[in-house]
Amino acid sequence: MSTFPDKPTLHLLCGKIAAGKSTLSAKLMAAPSTILVSEDSWLAALYGEQMQSVADYVACSGKLKNALTPHLVSLLRSGLSVVLDFPANTLANRQWMKTLIDQAGVDNRLHYLDVPDDVCRERLRARNSSGTHDFAATDAQFDLITRYFVAPDESEGFTIIRYA
Repeated sequence: MSTFPDKPTLHLLCGKIAAGKSTLSAKLMAAPSTILVSEDSWLAALYGEQMQSVADYVACSGKLKNALTPHLVSLLRSGLSVVLDFPANTLANRQWMKTLIDQAGVDNRLHYLDVPDDVCRERLRARNSSGTHDFAATDAQFDLITRYFVAPDESEGFTIIRYA
């Protein structure tokens, strides 16, 4: 199965903090007629300093999803593939993503980066030190957010591509 199908496709990214989702999204968007929509970029631009807690993130992310839903469906229906660099890490997030796929009538690829916690923590610390990411998460925030992580399952209706 090709990672870059000819039909418009919604590419989804699942993996813990610092698993490599944004790095992979940059590679995926190199395919013809493919664009990237990054949650971190939008949240930083729109809400920046307003996001001080996980609850703030959830509220701001929800607003962003509501605002972008019709636009994303329109892009997909127009024939573009979209790399959606939003975390497909919970059932609720994936349900929202599934509605995009269903409304647009497109293919999907759920790219699951199955990276151990210790590797993610090491990458997170390096990313925080470099200052190159829109948001810096602490180890405590990593632990808190990781508690909500649910690995994807075939029964959810996605085409899962696993990276170990």
